Amino acid sequence: MSFLAKNYNRKKISFKSGKGSYLYASNGKKYLDFVQGIAVNCLGHAHPKLIKTIKDQSKKLWHVSNAFQIPEGEKLAKKLCQKTFANYVMFQNSGAEATEAAIKVARRYFYSIGKPNKTRILCVKNSFHGRTLAAIFASGSKKMTEGFGHISGFDHFVFGNHKSLKKKITKNTAAIMIEPIMGEGGIKVIPDWCLKELRKICNKKKILLILDEVQCGIGRAGDFFAFERSKVKPDIVPIAKGIGGGFPLGAVLMTKKVAKSMIPGSHGSTFGGNPLAMSIGNAVLDQIFKKTFLTNVKKISKYFYQELIQIKMDNPKIIEEVRGVGLLIGLKLFIDQKKFIQKLEDNKLLTIKAAENVVRILPPLNVKKSEIDLAIKIIKKVCKEYK
Repeated sequence: MSFLAKNYNRKKISFKSGKGSYLYASNGKKYLDFVQGIAVNCLGHAHPKLIKTIKDQSKKLWHVSNAFQIPEGEKLAKKLCQKTFANYVMFQNSGAEATEAAIKVARRYFYSIGKPNKTRILCVKNSFHGRTLAAIFASGSKKMTEGFGHISGFDHFVFGNHKSLKKKITKNTAAIMIEPIMGEGGIKVIPDWCLKELRKICNKKKILLILDEVQCGIGRAGDFFAFERSKVKPDIVPIAKGIGGGFPLGAVLMTKKVAKSMIPGSHGSTFGGNPLAMSIGNAVLDQIFKKTFLTNVKKISKYFYQELIQIKMDNPKIIEEVRGVGLLIGLKLFIDQKKFIQKLEDNKLLTIKAAENVVRILPPLNVKKSEIDLAIKIIKKVCKEYK
């Protein structure tokens, strides 16, 4: 009997260890893990640099209150600001915390400039921004919000419909919040021209642009942030997942303009920015910011994508579309998604579902070509089983 609550539909499999791109199950089987905690383990399992960092820092200091200076946090914030659009950072523990904090920052900014009624956030209908109370209502998904009452403050527009978006902007709108690549929503990529148009709309309406990079950021799309291809500058960006390499860590990045409103007492997190998490975040960025790292992500993802396109062409009744950018990849199927994922698992390849009947494929960013080739071989084999 399990004493865990039943809020997860867990598979009947558990793992005793992991190394790089592989997981080793309790039943002795070895799996190629292209879930990686849902884009969390950006450097794979048990990366030696992260192991060393955890060992070294854990011998010195794990946690101290944010009432005191935390040098490791200062170091990580500096790295993030020097490499991105941001001027300031607030550390959190997860993606949902980060998006919640981003919403607070947007509302607080308008309060600070004498416009307290500008509190509403405009989001894509059926998007995903986390599982906390505000985050599920930001999604606009009936499935996610059912049974949780109602939280006011969010409006929604249809994906790809700018007329719908413009009509939804009111005098009380504070910000537009979207994912540059909708992960849970089916690996739907927001085109560069669309991001540019959103920035123009925000500038014209004098509202803020929040780009949720929790899943698509930290190198996942081949650039450090997915929005970088568009040359757009957001006002606020929540991040998490990959920044901790498997350790709980999130953050909100913001411009100087909006950060001014976040005075002492306006936001806080007991565990956010603790020395252990900050040390790990620094170690992760040291790897990602290496000269050839993101170049390699682009190179190997291009190869993977081309191979998947060929599989699609060879199996036009099985795969409808190959989606994604970098190593955030989706296969939109004609056939049942769950059965396909199970067949991949039976062949020792782990993937995970997304909306719109999409199979989500999320290798570690340092995945080897031989591991990509193995995944391709397994996907081809599973497709053949349908013929």
